[in-house]
Amino acid sequence: MKLLELVNYFRNGGSYDEFCQTQSLNQESEVVEIYMKQPFKIDNDLAFFEIEQTEGNYEYLSNGEKYFNLFDFYYFLDAIEESNNNDNKSLPNEQIAQLLYNYAINDA
Repeated sequence: MKLLELVNYFRNGGSYDEFCQTQSLNQESEVVEIYMKQPFKIDNDLAFFEIEQTEGNYEYLSNGEKYFNLFDFYYFLDAIEESNNNDNKSLPNEQIAQLLYNYAINDA
């Protein structure tokens, strides 16, 4: 799943519990983190891991692949909620995805 697909899913009313089920994630996890492989590109596939696996590390090795933390799901869901308020509702999903990507790459 790419960042734009994730934004589309949640801005269109997708549920966190259903997302966790489809991604085989433990919805009882303290937090799910969103990772990406380098070189970073906005259209790269995302990877999702429970913090109990990653132990909060910026870099995480899974099945011989190295992933880098972008942000956690709490941050993402807060950004989606804010994107759906009256001031931001008119912003296209592509712009929301770009803003999230820029935050992750430049500020994380």
